[in-house]
Amino acid sequence: MSLPSIQESLVAATLLLTESGADSAKLDASVLLCHVLKKPRSYLLTWPEKALTEEQNEVFNALIERRVSGEPVAYITGEREFWSLPLKVSPTTLIPRPDTERLVELALDKIGPESGKGLDLGTGTGAIALALASECPHFEFIGVDIQADAQVLATENARQLSIRNARFLHGSWFEPVVNEGPFQVIVSNPPYIDEQDPHLAIGDVRFEPDSALVAKDHGLADLRHIALHATKYLANNGWLLMEHGYDQGEATRQILTEMGYESVSTEQDYAGQDRVTLGQFKGRN
Repeated sequence: MSLPSIQESLVAATLLLTESGADSAKLDASVLLCHVLKKPRSYLLTWPEKALTEEQNEVFNALIERRVSGEPVAYITGEREFWSLPLKVSPTTLIPRPDTERLVELALDKIGPESGKGLDLGTGTGAIALALASECPHFEFIGVDIQADAQVLATENARQLSIRNARFLHGSWFEPVVNEGPFQVIVSNPPYIDEQDPHLAIGDVRFEPDSALVAKDHGLADLRHIALHATKYLANNGWLLMEHGYDQGEATRQILTEMGYESVSTEQDYAGQDRVTLGQFKGRN
């Protein structure tokens, strides 16, 4: 029996993924085939009639089966692009998402030309810290994660990208940085999903670590903790920016306002949903 061509493989895989309920079946099939072939997407368009080898066919079919079962493409390939940076990912970390690039954009607006320090809490793959560090060579960025594996992964991502103004520490929230700072900007994409949220049983999040997703107090506990303690580490006139759920903007603004932050506002993501709330710490009297 002859082996399928690139085009035939894509068509068959797309059909399987569509039937399984994948909402980006064609894209997923293309990404996985590129991963198997170790080629860019343009190769699939240039050589659609090229036949797969027996090994490539077997590996591709195995990866498609994993995706049909619901496993995220990023975990299957071990990589996800964020802010045009190729990042290694693993099941111990949250998969970087495009909406979080909005947090990076807003943080860049608050970083001036002078040298300084930034802090990324719950850094995971290091995506936010590395994106900011790649744009701000005059700043030093520290990423913190409670998962030791995440700290190792983020450090490896920095090494592979040759980003030298970002480093990563292991620990819970502010504990590893008690002797660091002050920070001109503190950013975080913390756990903010309610423990009872039915979306936890749907899609890619089924495979992601609960510790990176779920927070008590209807998803607000970690947002509140960060806002409370950030005032001890922010420089005068420094900014705190936190990503949150689409329906948590008002509650997060209230938290920051009650804790004395000024110029508090909520900004929307690319889909028009409330996504990032920020506030400025003017300083201690």
